[in-house]
Amino acid sequence: MRVLGLDVGEKRIGVARADSDTRIAVPIGYIEVNGSEWQEIGRLANINGTNSFIIGLPRSNEGNETKQSLYVRKFAKTLTEKIPGARIRFQDESLTSVMAEERLRKRKKNYEKGEIDSEAASIILQDFLESIRGADTSGFSDEKTEIGKEQGTEKDGASEILKKPTELAKKEMDKVKFNTKKAKHKVKTATKWVSGGAIIIILALLLVGGALIVKEIRARERAEEFARLEAEMEENAVFSFTIRPGETIFEVREGLIEAGYSKTEVDEALESNYDYEFLRDRPEGATLEGYLYGETHEFYKTATVKEVIETFLKGMEKVIEENDLEGEYAKQGLSLYEGITLASVVQKEAPSPEQPTVAQVFLSRLSLGVPLGSDVTVSYALDKVDPERKTYTDNESALKVDSCYNTRLYPGLPCGPISNPGISALLSVANPSDTSYLYFLTGDDGMMYYSSTEAEHNQNIYSHCQNLCNVSL
Repeated sequence: MRVLGLDVGEKRIGVARADSDTRIAVPIGYIEVNGSEWQEIGRLANINGTNSFIIGLPRSNEGNETKQSLYVRKFAKTLTEKIPGARIRFQDESLTSVMAEERLRKRKKNYEKGEIDSEAASIILQDFLESIRGADTSGFSDEKTEIGKEQGTEKDGASEILKKPTELAKKEMDKVKFNTKKAKHKVKTATKWVSGGAIIIILALLLVGGALIVKEIRARERAEEFARLEAEMEENAVFSFTIRPGETIFEVREGLIEAGYSKTEVDEALESNYDYEFLRDRPEGATLEGYLYGETHEFYKTATVKEVIETFLKGMEKVIEENDLEGEYAKQGLSLYEGITLASVVQKEAPSPEQPTVAQVFLSRLSLGVPLGSDVTVSYALDKVDPERKTYTDNESALKVDSCYNTRLYPGLPCGPISNPGISALLSVANPSDTSYLYFLTGDDGMMYYSSTEAEHNQNIYSHCQNLCNVSL
């Protein structure tokens, strides 16, 4: 079986190949990173009849992962998406580029940068081959030891990672036990032959037994090394987690549970206190609703739920500070908490291009003391008290739900955010449209219709919203 080695860079990808029988890595060129690299990697994999890749993972001089390490891990994740079934192992690539250039300098005077990358790929691949050289399995072509045989694919396209220890270490330990027993049996048998002339035979057998025991000690060491490598792979495995603009805290909770965390640790993390300045103006008892900024991040599988939550809070902190949202909301007569609350309503009510005008409508209604009249706040209230709609079975009763989130029933803002708003909604509240509407609706055709009077609004309902305006809350 053949395997490809990759030295991944942002401009070029060095490529090498090796056969599991000869175990000699050979540089075969490099690929330019220009958008067509996935197709070229797939072509090379097809030519070489393999879907197994050894990818160099850079580390700092102290042995820690770096920003480039994350880039390589993202590359590996995308590779598993572009080449279904791709099996991947990471191999430390410390100083491989330096070594590659030294090798090339000895062989030729003039060489391209791409040749250095290719040579580096061969060093990475050779290092991996050397690390498994002791395994008595004809390399890793055997199904039992095939690269990534015990790998699985994480949810949402995460890169292939080891989800359980490989059978390789177990197989090695089994061989240790079997061969040690065999050696002991030979020594035991030899003792039955003791006689005046049999001492030489006994000594020979003892030597054979001793050699076998030494061999098995080495095999045990290899098995332990394999186990260590697999544990390291497991520890360094990553997964992606996304919070989309408009998602609620309920949906984030379910997503974290689906990602493999327990309900207990998720609930504890969501209810924990986090020391951020922008969280301090929240009323007592407020949740993190509205403050988990919608993005996609990658995490090590060993990350705690609190570490995941912290990452999204830091994203929100950055947006608030870079756009001076506290100052901009103050110009609209809102505190930071109130501005985020209104942005969460705007996020649920309208697509991005319409959000500045919808924000203007709500701000105008607030200044006049007119109820916001937002159905999405009513839906949020129902999700908290009657998520399955067993009590509030029709819109007439739903609009009367007694909740501080019901902006049909009570004037002013809802008592807290109803979703986690994205950047567009947050900025729309800070910079609303220069219009003077008091009403809006989304028509059956998906278009937004605005009006300044209730009569105009009712006409828009009649003309454009016969179906959507009657959808159950």
